[in-house]
Amino acid sequence: MNLEQIQQSFLILKQIKGEFANRGWFPATSGNLSLRIGDAIAITASGKDKTQDTPEDFLLVDLQGNPAFPTQLKPSAETLIHTAIYEKFPHVSAVFHVHTLENNLISSLYFKETRFKATGHELIKALGKWEEGAEVILPIVENHHHIPTLAAAVKEEIQGETPGVLIHNHGIYVWGDHAFAAKRHLEAFEFLFAYEILQKRFIEKGRD
Repeated sequence: MNLEQIQQSFLILKQIKGEFANRGWFPATSGNLSLRIGDAIAITASGKDKTQDTPEDFLLVDLQGNPAFPTQLKPSAETLIHTAIYEKFPHVSAVFHVHTLENNLISSLYFKETRFKATGHELIKALGKWEEGAEVILPIVENHHHIPTLAAAVKEEIQGETPGVLIHNHGIYVWGDHAFAAKRHLEAFEFLFAYEILQKRFIEKGRD
């Protein structure tokens, strides 16, 4: 890891932050983004308005979530969830977390089932599943307010075949072996959530 790699990672995070902010995926300073750089992680700083760009939007932490260099910035409160994902999947280089109405609704609608399943959608291919009639099963975990407990629950439930996890009434975490892959996975999941919600709405209207 060198200064150029750090700066490049911060630039990638800035671009992704701007795109997701424009979509309204970071309400009220929520959400966080990270990229792994060798034995360190570039991650969003805590409490920042992600619709704005400042020189203090990102910092570097080690694989335990502690700042890698002296700084007044605080890493995202949920950094331990990022480190848990990186620890479980050493090939992963990007972890993104957003809060949307759609992913919160899906997490609530399917919480009792502890998973959300989608089948037969074209966009499932974006999640690496190409077979005919492919399905994706996304685990849903309880929203523990104690972050170490939540991180442990996430680490236990996530699986290599599905690059994401929902947290009940909280949001979604997705990951990939590079930033573009994680972004693609997030966009695919959010499409599937929106489709499911609209389909349920149309079914209910048809029963009226």
